[in-house]
Amino acid sequence: MEDQERFFAMASGRIPADLRIDNARVVDVFGGSIFRESVRVGMGRILGFGMQNAHKVVDAGGRYLLPGLIDAHVHIESSMLSPWGFAGLVLPSGTTTVIADPHEIANVRGAAGLRFMLDAARGLPLDIRFMLPSCVPCLRGEDAGAVLEAPDLEPFVNDPHVGGLAEMMNVPGLLMGDRDVLAKLDLAGKAGMVIDGHAPMLSGRQLELYAAMGVSTDHECTTTDELLEKVRCGMYVLIREGSAARNLLPLLPAVEPENLRRCLFCTDDRHAADIMEHGHVVNNLRLAVDAGLDPVSAVRMATLNAAECYGLRDRGAIAPGRRADLVLVSDLRSFSVQKCWAQGELAAEEGRVCKPLEKCDPSPLLGSMHMAPLPASPFYLRIPSGRARVIGLRPHALLTDCCLRDVQRGPDGNVDLALNPGLLKIAAIERHRATGRMAVGLLEGYGLQGGAIATTIAHDSHNLVVAGDNEDDMLAAVHEAERIGGGIVMVAGGRTLCELPLPLGGLMSDREPEFVSARLKELFALAASHYRIREDVDAFMTLSFLALPVIPSLKITDRGLFDAEAFTFVDVDAGA
Repeated sequence: MEDQERFFAMASGRIPADLRIDNARVVDVFGGSIFRESVRVGMGRILGFGMQNAHKVVDAGGRYLLPGLIDAHVHIESSMLSPWGFAGLVLPSGTTTVIADPHEIANVRGAAGLRFMLDAARGLPLDIRFMLPSCVPCLRGEDAGAVLEAPDLEPFVNDPHVGGLAEMMNVPGLLMGDRDVLAKLDLAGKAGMVIDGHAPMLSGRQLELYAAMGVSTDHECTTTDELLEKVRCGMYVLIREGSAARNLLPLLPAVEPENLRRCLFCTDDRHAADIMEHGHVVNNLRLAVDAGLDPVSAVRMATLNAAECYGLRDRGAIAPGRRADLVLVSDLRSFSVQKCWAQGELAAEEGRVCKPLEKCDPSPLLGSMHMAPLPASPFYLRIPSGRARVIGLRPHALLTDCCLRDVQRGPDGNVDLALNPGLLKIAAIERHRATGRMAVGLLEGYGLQGGAIATTIAHDSHNLVVAGDNEDDMLAAVHEAERIGGGIVMVAGGRTLCELPLPLGGLMSDREPEFVSARLKELFALAASHYRIREDVDAFMTLSFLALPVIPSLKITDRGLFDAEAFTFVDVDAGA
């Protein structure tokens, strides 16, 4: 009651406000207008508009004041930063709330990984709302580091930082009525939680069943027809612009005034260097407006729509009583962020956070590499028929093709990459329980020449993935990735050219965003100059997604080559 009385006194003007922002062009996401007015803030909330005595006054200088931006779906681990490092990177970009799915670290550390993320988020000015991972592992039989079933998730349901059930990517399990999948949907439904989807290319009766079971969002649309059908099924469509998957421009033509309220922005997977160079959700705004979307409509998608989708009724707009999450930008085209307030406190200014962010003990995530010794000639690949199934990459996409190719073999029957220009070997190696499981396949469209790249970021089970044009460098890259406790390693001629250690579960660094971003830039420079990886392929994130068997068409796991459309393992030998 004391807080309520104090807020009333501020809102009624009886006592000074904490903050007044004058001379601002306020973006009204409710009415679609822009009006020039002062905004009053007190106790972390917006008091109202107009003049009032305030302890602190900021002159906006005629610039535009937006509600704090909301990322509707993100994996913090994909930034390769800790939660505090991630917060320090996105707050200066105007993001004040993220809907985060921690299934990457959960696939490595299980409930302990989820607890770490929740603990690390408490006390940060960035509001991180976690969705409980629905697919750990993503499919039955996957060799992740943990298994989370409905009873494992139940203790987290009432945590105030938990917002729902994360992306239900086990689409076949849902469609077949898998008991574990249904138990998780039931847990979320009874708790009144939002259930996120992950349903690339799902359509017709199957999509209807998927939505009928309570799944209310999807971030995997790649075509306008797919977006429109999912909206018709009552779903929200999260328009993704990530580092590898860039769907915003292809989908934007389907966004019309009639369906705009069902469309949100998300980043899903973006690494630190990409965010540092282009910004976070603000990059989605910039791209959408440049492509012709009305600026206020774009801001609405990045704020109010996301807030309403996830039941965050206290934010998403600049209106009396709402959280004072505010972003001051120079204009509505470049969206250059000048200041960012989180609950009325200045969190970032001119590209930097205003105070050091609270860190969490990283020890629960250290020591995640548990690999069995590799066999002799681990990347030997025999194709008796001479006809192989090859993973084919698509530009700026997570979808792959199943390509059939004639391959040349050496005298010992092994596929000789020197005789097969354009083809690479790719392997997935189990790294959580030292089982020794591994599989070798072939890859085209990556463009790598003169070495190998290994990474322990390998969605979603996060085993080790390595690709290269020669087996010696592939082996050296694997050994180095194991030695550094996980991360990204680039090897050529038996020598490590560059590496990024990621000791937190093999996924995240405990270093500052500036260090991670600078090291990533070195890695990308080598990818272009030495390895000559194609410009329309994200050298590292694309590689990381080649082990995700729930995205069509052909992927590789430590158990073998997986056809996501037929939903079965297939032999690399197409004639077998």
